[in-house]
Amino acid sequence: MSNRHLARAVALQSLYEWDFYRGGRDPVEVAQRNLEDFASELDEKDFSINTVQGVIGHHPEIDATIRKFAPDWPLEKITTVDRNILRIAAYELLYNEEIPSKVAINEAIELAKTFGGESSGRFVNGVLGAIYRNQVAQGVVKGADQPKPADSETPSHPVLIKAEVGASFASLDDDDSFLPHPPAPLS
Repeated sequence: MSNRHLARAVALQSLYEWDFYRGGRDPVEVAQRNLEDFASELDEKDFSINTVQGVIGHHPEIDATIRKFAPDWPLEKITTVDRNILRIAAYELLYNEEIPSKVAINEAIELAKTFGGESSGRFVNGVLGAIYRNQVAQGVVKGADQPKPADSETPSHPVLIKAEVGASFASLDDDDSFLPHPPAPLS
């Protein structure tokens, strides 16, 4: 399990406890305890704490968004696990500029498959997909979703040059010399 995936799992566990006790426990203290108990060697402790704080800080807006994009499911009827997976991913989609949208959605689906019910992955995917499509339709593009500019001097892949049909191919090496690569024999 990757560090960030484990950090999200600890955030989920912490938000589950916070939700179960209807906000009666400090979510950051719960997260710190869970990190110590279940992930003491985790490098991404701050990521987990920041996720919990972000979800709590935007809790009303996140819940309103979930209600909007899961209109047939009252928030109180969504299982506690699925509800908090949706909260984490909605926070990452709407408020965390560093997490690419597709990563947030994929991580949420994996958490749902691991900790949720039989149809949790599909449900989470459907709700988050609707939120994401709405963001795109509104022209909202997160920094992490924008394509990275290519370095104009260094190709990201070998450059193949074909002089004529049946001729040898060449690859542009780092020192700009051409290296011949004979074509594979026809069999």
